[in-house]
Amino acid sequence: MAKKNKVSKKPVEAKKIENPKTEEHHISPFSPKMIGMLADEVAKTLMKTLPMRRGGSKKRKKPKKIENPIFLDTSAIIDGRVFELINLKVFNGTFVVLESVLLELKHIADSPEEIKKERGRRGLSLLDKLKKTKGVKVEVFSADREKNYDLDKIKEVDERLIKISKAEKGKIITCDFNLEKKASISGVSAININTLASLLKIRAIPGESFSIKLLHKGKDTTQGVGYFDDGTMVVVENSSLDVGKTVEVMVSRVIQTTAGRILFAKKLPQ
Repeated sequence: MAKKNKVSKKPVEAKKIENPKTEEHHISPFSPKMIGMLADEVAKTLMKTLPMRRGGSKKRKKPKKIENPIFLDTSAIIDGRVFELINLKVFNGTFVVLESVLLELKHIADSPEEIKKERGRRGLSLLDKLKKTKGVKVEVFSADREKNYDLDKIKEVDERLIKISKAEKGKIITCDFNLEKKASISGVSAININTLASLLKIRAIPGESFSIKLLHKGKDTTQGVGYFDDGTMVVVENSSLDVGKTVEVMVSRVIQTTAGRILFAKKLPQ
């Protein structure tokens, strides 16, 4: 019986030897407190790297403030006279073109109508030339940048132009009478090139005298016709034989028409 008891104890002793080995395998060299501190450090590191990169693409950077912005609309670009004024340094500031304006220009340049196509291409060409001009600041507003102004519900280019100009405290240059008035009502300064040209026309009053070159005959075969630099027509009576010559004349009357002013003058004796 004693021998049987000794044999029966062996399996029990074997189990006691296996358990310590299993427990020894799971023992960590770090304390729970140390593991927690390491986990915190890893989390902080990840917060400084991966989350910032992901968030950076979603967050919109605040656009840089534009210095004295001057917004060009489609009509002014197509007209072309504004570029001559810019080259003369009449305007001082940063010239801004919205991407929506560029798209409108592109549509005009792609028009099947030859005249519209030519005007659109000319406008794009003048813009490209302006961007390459030294000493002139030109900035193109991308579609992404336009989104900063909550324009999702505004599809009309003129309305977008007015809203952005107002937000940026800039002015608009246009040849569009309706846009000029809309901008004025909205509290945005707008310069109409046509109005500016009219104001710069040479003024002449009855009794004033000057010299002018006669280029061709008038409706009446006795008349000679010349022009001021701004395009104002001068009709000189009894001077058809002087076409091609420069003569001294005196203004007799001024007529205002829808096309502009016409001066009627008499030739002074030489």
